[in-house]
Amino acid sequence: MNNKITSNSSELQRSLLGRDFQDQILPERLRKSIQDQQERSEILISVIQLAIVFTFGLLYAIAPKTFSQEADFAPVPWVLALYLVFSLIRLGLAVNRKLPDWMLYLSSVADIALLMGLIWSFHLQYEQPPSFYLKAPTLLYLFIFIAIRALHFDPRFVISTGVSAAIGWVLMVVYVLVVDPSNSMITRDYVEYMTSNSVLIGAEFDKIVSILMVTGVLALALHRARGLLIESVIEGSAARDLSRFVPEEVAQKVIQSEEGAITGKGEVSECTILFTDIEGFTAISETLTPEELIEALNRYFSLIAGPISQFGGVISQFQGDAVLATFNVPKADVNHASNAVRAALEIQAMLDGVEFGEGISFNTRIGINTGSVVGGLVGSGDRVGYTVHGDNVNLTARLEQLNKDYGTRIIVSDSTLAEIPSNMFEFQELGEVQVRGLNRPIRIYTVTQDLLPPPKD
Repeated sequence: MNNKITSNSSELQRSLLGRDFQDQILPERLRKSIQDQQERSEILISVIQLAIVFTFGLLYAIAPKTFSQEADFAPVPWVLALYLVFSLIRLGLAVNRKLPDWMLYLSSVADIALLMGLIWSFHLQYEQPPSFYLKAPTLLYLFIFIAIRALHFDPRFVISTGVSAAIGWVLMVVYVLVVDPSNSMITRDYVEYMTSNSVLIGAEFDKIVSILMVTGVLALALHRARGLLIESVIEGSAARDLSRFVPEEVAQKVIQSEEGAITGKGEVSECTILFTDIEGFTAISETLTPEELIEALNRYFSLIAGPISQFGGVISQFQGDAVLATFNVPKADVNHASNAVRAALEIQAMLDGVEFGEGISFNTRIGINTGSVVGGLVGSGDRVGYTVHGDNVNLTARLEQLNKDYGTRIIVSDSTLAEIPSNMFEFQELGEVQVRGLNRPIRIYTVTQDLLPPPKD
């Protein structure tokens, strides 16, 4: 019975407050991401406040003046000027990301204090008893000040602004009641209240309750929204991290999928496969320290990843010093065959003359083949990865190895050549070979020149 009550209580709490995320358990990088969003929001809040100040000023300028023009002191322009200076200072601090929490609390109180001061000054400006300002429609701007605090995605500042507004209005009412003890101006007649400077306590109570209710509802909604914000930041970070291990297109599919990252579901697609390998890498690796080797490989992978990505390819695997990339899977590309060849030529041009250590250069051999493959997530338990499988993948790897026999850098299969317009590249036929595991001979070619280079961006 107790367990059921506890469960129902927890469910009610989740329904009211939403999912509970504790900021303190978030990684520093995620907390900084949330903080960055909040700091940007403070700039927007400051801009809105400036717009409110200018609105006040415009309304004051165009409104007919019913007070005596010979008055020595007009308080409204002074209050507006003070509020403008404060808003400009706040905007400057927000732009320079120098608004600590205590400053935000102070700003909440100062905003309300300045608005209350503006409302309070109306009875002086218009030479009326203090109860006159209690009916000023400017009170409605209190709700705007409370609402814009929601942009910070932290209910604390909504609450601080709302409570300040409620306390401020209580003080405004108390001032009216005590400033002239001989004439409290209190009435219970609603008509008299609406047609005179009398004070209806119930009406002022309704205003205070409305301020507190709006504050409470907005703070509750914001608490739930903050949970969604944190969840969104977590999922966005996870997506970015996931895209480092699997292609971005696959990561997006996993995020949007109802089932998540499920292994064993593959898609058969036509694509062009590009396989690269470093010539004599084993011998080269023996001349480098482990640190130098990793640094050289990372630089090499970064270099060749550029052309592959530039021409629409996706790296599916890093295998030692080898790279397996696909064009048209998982990223659609109608010109996948020609783009794969262009990427290969660009890789060779980019590596020409580049050293990965003192006197060390990497000569890369590339095989290119077009055919059907099966692409999908593979693995077990919590460890999965994206890859492509099939006979055409194996054939591409063997084409890469044939470069050793022909003294070439790039070998292209006849199936890839069939997908490319004849006027696009200059190919040289190398002959017909029987590849192990394939029941038919294939013709192979090397590419020597791009006859129609793509326009530079």
